[in-house]
Amino acid sequence: MAAEGGGEKLITANRRAFHDYHILDRLEAGIVLTGTEVKSLRVNGCSLVDGYATVKNGEIWLMNVHVPPYQQGTFFSQHEARRDRKLLLHAREIARVAAELQEKGLSLVPLRVYFKRGVVKVEVGIGRGKKQYDKRAAIKQREARREVERVARRV
Repeated sequence: MAAEGGGEKLITANRRAFHDYHILDRLEAGIVLTGTEVKSLRVNGCSLVDGYATVKNGEIWLMNVHVPPYQQGTFFSQHEARRDRKLLLHAREIARVAAELQEKGLSLVPLRVYFKRGVVKVEVGIGRGKKQYDKRAAIKQREARREVERVARRV
């Protein structure tokens, strides 16, 4: 099912990132993949749970993201499940992100992976880690909103 307007098909989303981080900015990036990785993403999806992105040598790399092996692939064509993958951004975007990440406490977190017009894209966010009391406050606020909606439905 493609979304309206952008032709996007969600592969996976990192809901945990929104629980653990205040997302300050978002970027859409391409990703360098092998053929079996793309096929595996179409069939199996991937896991962003422990994933993060970092800037190395003027390039942004996606680390620790699990793309399961493709079942129909041969032994020789298979990819490593948790290899580092290069993200594709313009040089000025990379420079801006690198400058922002110099600030203490900011991280580059993968938010979602999706197909856009047949090409795999990754949305990364610049986030500041939440403290435990921030997480509790967010949960309390969400529960209160759900309770109000529940009462409103009854009336």
